[in-house]
Amino acid sequence: MIKKYLFYTFLSSTLAFSGCSDYLDQAVDQRTQLDTVEKVKELLATAYPQADYATFTEAMSDLAQDKGNVSGAVIDETNRNPYFYQDVQSKAQGSPDNYWNACYAAIAAANHALEAISKAPNPEAYSAQKGEALVARAYAHFMLVTLYAKVYDPATAGTDPGVPYVTEPEKVVLAQYDRRTVSYVYQKIEQDLTTGLPLLNNNAYRVPKYHFNTAAAHAFATRYYLFKREYQKVIDHANQTFGGGSIEPNLRPWVGVYSKLTANEGLAIYTQASQNANLLLVEASSLWARNYARYRYGFATPVVNYFFRSPNVTGAQWVQPLYTQGTDHWLILKFREHFVRVDPNAEIGFPYTIFPLFTAEEVLFNRAEAYIELNRFAEARADLNMYARHRIENYNPSTHAVTDAKARAFYKTSNTKQALLNTLLDFKAAEFVQEGKRWFDILRHRLPVTHTTADGQSFTVAADDPRRVLQIPQEAKLAGVELNPR
Repeated sequence: MIKKYLFYTFLSSTLAFSGCSDYLDQAVDQRTQLDTVEKVKELLATAYPQADYATFTEAMSDLAQDKGNVSGAVIDETNRNPYFYQDVQSKAQGSPDNYWNACYAAIAAANHALEAISKAPNPEAYSAQKGEALVARAYAHFMLVTLYAKVYDPATAGTDPGVPYVTEPEKVVLAQYDRRTVSYVYQKIEQDLTTGLPLLNNNAYRVPKYHFNTAAAHAFATRYYLFKREYQKVIDHANQTFGGGSIEPNLRPWVGVYSKLTANEGLAIYTQASQNANLLLVEASSLWARNYARYRYGFATPVVNYFFRSPNVTGAQWVQPLYTQGTDHWLILKFREHFVRVDPNAEIGFPYTIFPLFTAEEVLFNRAEAYIELNRFAEARADLNMYARHRIENYNPSTHAVTDAKARAFYKTSNTKQALLNTLLDFKAAEFVQEGKRWFDILRHRLPVTHTTADGQSFTVAADDPRRVLQIPQEAKLAGVELNPR
């Protein structure tokens, strides 16, 4: 897949807000002509943000702690500044600016594909590619509005500034853009998603899990409608994700397989397309696999102890392959670095990491949360216990099953709904630790985050703190995009 990064390099110069004019200096007949289905398919391989958000979202979350000046700690602006809720000035891999640019590069690829399809003499032959382009465009805009605008709130979405929703290929350098509102962006996302999803065809791809296949698109829909608080639609799309509506056969086999692997085997298997749990994968230019265990502000012993060395609400502990790369440098076996050499005779090239953007576990969790919000507690417990069966060695339903009473007691609350919600959020945090996804739950549930420095100083960032909304890049300001308040 990585070779496709170079196939349509002309797209990088069409990136919104890039300031590069080389693309416009070329004669039309010198550009790659998107005149076949195969060429459009190749182009759509780049319609996904090929950058990681985990570097900054994990550091901003409550799963990160300051390890102090321990031996081997990696200290980097893209990891440090988010921990302290300071804007990252760097545009390097793992930075918010880099992710913003990658999202708009993906959008540019989708828009070029859609333009080519609209001009094709036989557009019906491109139906699957049109569906992929629309859903991919929706996804990139969803990630942008989630990270760079206030979280969706039906009471304020009509006035909260959104992000530019770009639907046309770039024709000029530094075109002017309007953020419109969060509500407007959500409307456009839903329009692209609901139009594109029925057009998808899994048989159109050699490796469907690097594209928006139907399962991944339904998984995306569960996340979108969860943010939008349309809970029945979350359930509907979750039930359509897999044939027959059964999620359990696609969950990761933590107990029977993953927990018995060597370190190298574990690092190799987690992001493989052959794993049923992985619904959509992306190859991202990223140093995350190299550094995620050793970042100074990250997964540290107290968090390890809470999630993996202490009994949880089930009364048991999760099976979890834990490894260290030195004092307090913990990692879950998920990511290994890949490297593309630009010179076969020299160690020069580009590191990248494969990330699962959507998984079967998220679909299950999203459905369980929707059940909780609709007060359908029995169905929510069934989903939570389905997950627990795959994370507890020798699972016994009479001993380990989540019950309302156990949840209320564990979380010290008399509110069953809140107890089950806390259970769900802890399950998700344990499953997705070191993937950056906890941040989305923090945003959606308006959870405060308290960070403590190695010398004992603490600070709390409340739900309405403007620093929780990532800053718009300065280049975008030149294109008329209003910056976020600070």
